Amino acid sequence: MDVNAAVAAAAAIAGVLTGVIAMLAFRWSEREQKRPTRSSLHTDAVLPPGVDTVLSVLRSSAVVLDEADAVVKASSAAYALGLVRGGKLAVEPMLQMARDTRRDGEIRQVELDLPRRGTGRGEALAVSARVAPLGSRLVLLLVEDLTEARRIEAVRRDFVANVSHELKTPVGALSLLSEAVMDASDDPEAVERFAGRMQIEATRLTSLVQELIDLSRVQNDDPLEDAEPVRVDELVAEAIDRCRHQAGTKQITMAAGGTADLHVWGNRGQLAAALGNLVENAVNYSPARTRVGIAARRVNAAGGEHIEIAVTDQGIGISDKDKERIFERFYRVDPARSRATGGTGLGLAIVKHVAASHGGEVTVWSAEGQGSTFTLRLPEAGAARDRAHQQPARSERAGGAGLDEEAGRSTPTSPESTAYETLPAPEVLP
Repeated sequence: MDVNAAVAAAAAIAGVLTGVIAMLAFRWSEREQKRPTRSSLHTDAVLPPGVDTVLSVLRSSAVVLDEADAVVKASSAAYALGLVRGGKLAVEPMLQMARDTRRDGEIRQVELDLPRRGTGRGEALAVSARVAPLGSRLVLLLVEDLTEARRIEAVRRDFVANVSHELKTPVGALSLLSEAVMDASDDPEAVERFAGRMQIEATRLTSLVQELIDLSRVQNDDPLEDAEPVRVDELVAEAIDRCRHQAGTKQITMAAGGTADLHVWGNRGQLAAALGNLVENAVNYSPARTRVGIAARRVNAAGGEHIEIAVTDQGIGISDKDKERIFERFYRVDPARSRATGGTGLGLAIVKHVAASHGGEVTVWSAEGQGSTFTLRLPEAGAARDRAHQQPARSERAGGAGLDEEAGRSTPTSPESTAYETLPAPEVLP
C-alpha cells in the first residue's frame, strides 16, 4: 500500500508540473505573437499615418531612413536605380546628406551623377536628391532621375547649334553676293552671274526653313487624328512627279512596280513628304544614266499586315559607320555633295519621324559602290485589308522580272532586293 501511494503521489506531482509548463509555454507564445516585429516597427509603428500611401504614389524614388541609417521604407524605383542595397542606402553622398539633415533639421538638395548598374560603358545617371526630416526620428530622401531631361536638353542645344550654322551659311552667302552685285553694277555679265548664285542660295535657304517647319510639324502633331486610307500608287506617282525634273537632268530613269491595290493608313501629306524625300535622295545620290526603282508589297507582321515600300538606287552607297547616323538631323554622309545638290540633312530625319508616328519604321540596306535600298514599312489600312481577305486568292505570279533586274543590276546580298523578285515588271516612267 505504501508503494502504491508513493507512485500515485509522484504521478500527481508530474501531472501538475506538466500543466504548469504547458501554461507557461502558452503564455510565452501569446506574448511573442503580440510583440511587434522588426518589419512592422519600420512600416506600421514608425512611419506616421498616411506616409506609406503618399510615398507609393510619388513619381520620385523615395527612401525613408531611421536614426541608425537603416532603410525603413523604399519605393521600387529606388531599388531600380540602385539606391538601396542590402537594406542600406548605397550612395554615400546621399547618406551623408541624411545624417546632416537629421542633425540640424535643414532641408538639403544636390544633383549627382551616379554610375549605371549593369553596364560597362561608364554611363552615368543624372539625379537630383532632396533630403528633409520626417518627424523627430526619420529622414525622407526623394530622388528624381534627370538623365532623360539632360539628354533632351543636349539634343536641343545641338539642334539649335546646327540650325544656326545651317542658316548662317546661305544668309552669309546672300550678304556677300549682294555686295558683289553692288560693286559690279556696271558689269551686266557679273551682275547676272551673281544674281544666279543669289537665287541658288535663296532656294537653299527656303528649302531649309521649309524642312525645319515640316520636322517640327511631324514631331508635334498627331498624324492619326486625320488618318485615312491612302493609295500607295498615288504616293509613288506624287514622289516621282516631285523628282521628275532632277531625274531628267541627269537622265535617270525611274521605275515603279507592285503598287496597285495597296493602301496604308495615315496622314496623306506626311506620307507623301516621307516617300518623296526617299526618292529625291535616291535621285540626287545616283550617277547619271542610271535607274531608281520603287516597289511595294504586303507583308505579315506581329501587329497585323503591313505595306513595305522600297526605294532602290545605284548610287555611291553608304558605309557601315554612316548607316547608324544617317537618320540624325543635319547628318550628311558627304557634306560637299549635299551642298552641291541642295541637301539640308533633314530629309531622312523627317522620314524616320513620320514612320514612327504612323506605327511603322524605316530601314536601310546599302553597300559602298553598289547603291542603297531604303524600305518604309507602314500599317495597312484596315478597310483595304478586309477587302483583300474577301477577294478570291490570287494566282501565284511566275516569271515576273524583279525590280533590280529591270534596273540593270543584281544585288543578291541585299535582303530588300530579293524580297521583291516576284513583283511584276515595273512601269518605266521616263
